[in-house]
Amino acid sequence: MASDPAKTQPSPRAVISALGITQILAWGSSFYLPAVLAQPIAADTGWSLGWVVGGLSIGLLAAGLVAPRVGRTIDRKGGRPVLIGSSVLLGSGLATLGLAHSLPIYLAAWLLMGVGMGAGLYDAAFATLGRLYGKQARRAITTLTLWGGFASTVCWPLSAYLVEHLGWRGACAVYAALQIFISLPLHAFVLPGIGTVRPDTKPSGQSSDAPAPAVLTDGRRTQAFLLLATVLTLGAMTASMIGVHLLTFLQSRGLELAAAVGLGALVGPSQVGARVIEMAFGRHYHPIWTMVASVTLVASGVILLLVGFPILAFALALYGAGNGIGSIAKGTLPLALFGPSGYASLMGKLAMPSLLAQALSPSIGAILIDVGGPDAALRVLSGLACLNLAFVGLLWVVSRPTLAAKVVRLP
Repeated sequence: MASDPAKTQPSPRAVISALGITQILAWGSSFYLPAVLAQPIAADTGWSLGWVVGGLSIGLLAAGLVAPRVGRTIDRKGGRPVLIGSSVLLGSGLATLGLAHSLPIYLAAWLLMGVGMGAGLYDAAFATLGRLYGKQARRAITTLTLWGGFASTVCWPLSAYLVEHLGWRGACAVYAALQIFISLPLHAFVLPGIGTVRPDTKPSGQSSDAPAPAVLTDGRRTQAFLLLATVLTLGAMTASMIGVHLLTFLQSRGLELAAAVGLGALVGPSQVGARVIEMAFGRHYHPIWTMVASVTLVASGVILLLVGFPILAFALALYGAGNGIGSIAKGTLPLALFGPSGYASLMGKLAMPSLLAQALSPSIGAILIDVGGPDAALRVLSGLACLNLAFVGLLWVVSRPTLAAKVVRLP
């Protein structure tokens, strides 16, 4: 007698833990890599720091361009082959990066890594969980963001240690090995294939004839998609610009570099703390409220930085909390609004403008700072944040038919 695939598949806890480990390594060896390696690379090679850091922008552009195809592939074949491919691409890109002795090869390595980022960071991981667990995926997505929140905490010190003892080329080689010998096997042997999953299986205790959560249809669906894409893109622009130029903004408020670094470190714990709170209470409300809270907190933090609020730590805590739960809303709100059918393809379409905005925003911020100083950049960021509040308000109006939907949890 054939075994029941629903009983033989890995538990959600094992799947989420595996993805959590691979997300830490993927973020740490790509998006967060230049924060530690950029200066040593520039010093060793003689390439300008702008070109060295620009490699990440090239990678993000590539990630944005491949995101729609990644989503469609996950819908058709599941996330396992895509995430396996991401490990191979990131590993190959990192190995090429460590061997690069010319700037064109260095930038080509980032192009390769960018495709791996598009196939392996949050958007692909969220799409995989949505493909696996359907409308039950909210808690899984929330839990995964808790893991991902430790990427910089784990990998920045590791990168610094590796650079000190092995040099930046050795650091790239170690990260390449971690992708091939840790991330790839976890993706290959822990993630279930789509043939072993029943996305619509009800959790224990839920009636099989319980009504499915309401999702948007027809014209409202198109309106909600456009509004959500706009909200996510403006949020990505804000986060990317602040992430690169935060120390400049803090120093413009009279802080020395060491104090600015110490204060900027509050953003990470604030992100994780807000995600823990959302995980504890998020099951009681619709994900639209997570997005509303995220945009409101980010806007409050940026505006307080602009007006020179004397307690800068409070402004950074607000911003970090908003940014932290924004990652959760990015994965859970599309699921609530549009349902599990075609979720992975939808995530790919939503990811494309966000990733392109992330790639371009640091350069835009640098131009604003050069032309008008840090305050000019903060004024633009405050305007974007307030504009995002208006767009999320419109999204709430369009989303009202789904607000009564109950949240279901993984067993």
